Amino acid sequence: MIKKILNNLPRRNYGGPALANTEHYIDFRSDTVTRPSQKMRDAMAKAAVGDDVYRDDPTVNRLEAEIAKLFGKEESLLVPSGTMSNLLGMMINVRQKGEGAIVGHLSHVYNIERGGMSALGGVHPIVV
Repeated sequence: MIKKILNNLPRRNYGGPALANTEHYIDFRSDTVTRPSQKMRDAMAKAAVGDDVYRDDPTVNRLEAEIAKLFGKEESLLVPSGTMSNLLGMMINVRQKGEGAIVGHLSHVYNIERGGMSALGGVHPIVV
């Protein structure tokens, strides 16, 4: 049923479905597809803020603490995009720059973010 629904949606140029109305749900496919509702905008405008580099942003600190607790870890790290989190994930799973990582030929990090792992992370894709 879900596959049939997804197949009938308009396609983006990279092949993923294009959903026009994201008002009533959060779409985790990408950090660029969910558009904030007015309620989300109001919450952002009213949020306590600070500089997270100096660890004085209470909202970021609470979020990182909650996520660390949720996963049973000492700490967590909020990064501004899915691309950045994918790059960090690739980099922490190799011992040093210049090593390879096995990726699927249809994987997102290879097909959409392919340059980042090599250019920024020094991790070379081994495509299977």
